[in-house]
Amino acid sequence: TPQTAWEARLRKPVSALSQQASLFPVIRIQEPDDEAVRADGSPLWYPAFKRDLSSWCFSAAIHMALMVILGLLIIEATQDAPLTLIAIADNPWHDTRTREPVERFEPDVVATPLTPRESCPASELLEPKSEAAPFAATETMQLSVAINLPNHAVDSLGPTSTRSASGQPSSGAGSVVSMFAWRDPRLRGQILEREGGTKATEDAVARGLKWIAHHQNPDGSWSLEAFDAAGDCNGQCRHLGHTSQGSAGTALSLLAFLGAGNTHIQGNYQKNVAMGLHWLMEHQGADGDLRVNGARGMYDHGQATMVLCEALALSRDKTLRASAQRAVDFIVKAQHPAGGWRYAPGQPGDTSVLGWQLMALRSARAAGLEVPNETFSNAIRYLESVQPDRYAGLFSYLPGEKPGTPAITAEGLLSEMYAGWRGDNRSLQAGIAWLRTKHPPDPRESEMYYWYYGTQVMHHYGGREWQDWNFKMRELLIRTQETRGHELGSWTPHSSFDFAGGRLYTTALAVCILEVYYRHEPLIRPPLQPQAVLAK
Repeated sequence: TPQTAWEARLRKPVSALSQQASLFPVIRIQEPDDEAVRADGSPLWYPAFKRDLSSWCFSAAIHMALMVILGLLIIEATQDAPLTLIAIADNPWHDTRTREPVERFEPDVVATPLTPRESCPASELLEPKSEAAPFAATETMQLSVAINLPNHAVDSLGPTSTRSASGQPSSGAGSVVSMFAWRDPRLRGQILEREGGTKATEDAVARGLKWIAHHQNPDGSWSLEAFDAAGDCNGQCRHLGHTSQGSAGTALSLLAFLGAGNTHIQGNYQKNVAMGLHWLMEHQGADGDLRVNGARGMYDHGQATMVLCEALALSRDKTLRASAQRAVDFIVKAQHPAGGWRYAPGQPGDTSVLGWQLMALRSARAAGLEVPNETFSNAIRYLESVQPDRYAGLFSYLPGEKPGTPAITAEGLLSEMYAGWRGDNRSLQAGIAWLRTKHPPDPRESEMYYWYYGTQVMHHYGGREWQDWNFKMRELLIRTQETRGHELGSWTPHSSFDFAGGRLYTTALAVCILEVYYRHEPLIRPPLQPQAVLAK
């Protein structure tokens, strides 16, 4: 029985909707009338209002003071670093799954020609500068304008060939202009956070690059099989590569530096990069060959070609253009008629070697170099020949074989994404689901080569697949980076493939993996918001 009139009003039955509803009484909660008053004539809400008034006033004063302080800080920061809006996207996200024509990127800056840095002390070459240089010459900032373009408003295959969601070639137009734009240090901080990176991942990258720099040879190269003889190491670092890989050590190391925006004319490690680029160009054959007698030459050549193309695209230094174009021409001529590449020019292809060549050619297009459309078309034919099941999304190492390892499937998927597969492609979705559920990042299945390709695939694809993969991958790499002794900043190899490449190999790939947030702009998902580029 209610004790007061207020409690009695809380339980006022509502008429049943039907006879059946009578078993389930419905209760309506009613508010007290605004005119309700206490015995002394004051409103019911007055005592609570009187009790809390002082707290409200105190809270309002504190919040107002904080707002004033924050406003002053924002005004001061804006005055110290004025920013100017230089570009705004004019293509909305709903157009990103189409291929629209865009202006072709052409390098137009001539920097100081590369020359040997023999007069520089070795210690100066191996230590980063205390302060980062600007991203590049002023003209280079046009690279960042491309960040506003929808990811599929540019054509990964060039001006006359694209592929539809079903994987079939279709006509289109456009050129790659934004592949490396996110490496601009003024954009990288914002991009890092939004793409899933952290301060811990950047710290790991910094330690990794420092370790690589300390193991550069005096002539500018890096050795997979003898890095312990470089700098002041004197054999303190373990796990040398098992076999000589020619220019691979130099190429992989430079890819790690370039991935963080370092070139030979800007960045914390510009002298290290300059020495490495000079070594590659000095050892390049007249026909563009960059293998340098490597045991598996086309691996080396593809990786070294990527280096020259990325350095050209980032620096817009025309002195690199001739060497980069010759290296691209060598890849084109080395392609087998069936569309693949292997260890030596003209050999029938395998999926592993093909992946590096295709990435190099994609970088070449981003740098404004000439790559025949036929070369891409033939590569697509090869990729189709190593998919035993059209819709399973798995790839084999050689045509006619059963699906291979997770590494081969990841490399095949990435190659197809660069060749035109979109996010709604059934094979791509199936392959990503297989990698995610069957072979997520796991220290018990450590293989840096697989993680390198798998991370790129997931990043380009985005969504929950990327979030799940990224959390596991970044935490695993941060946890396993060496923290003591001369090996501090490096990664110890674990799998048989990692042991073959050695510590320098695993470290360079690990750094590239942790740079994935800004190393390449995603291929098949939305650009950052707001769609604007800021520059000084």
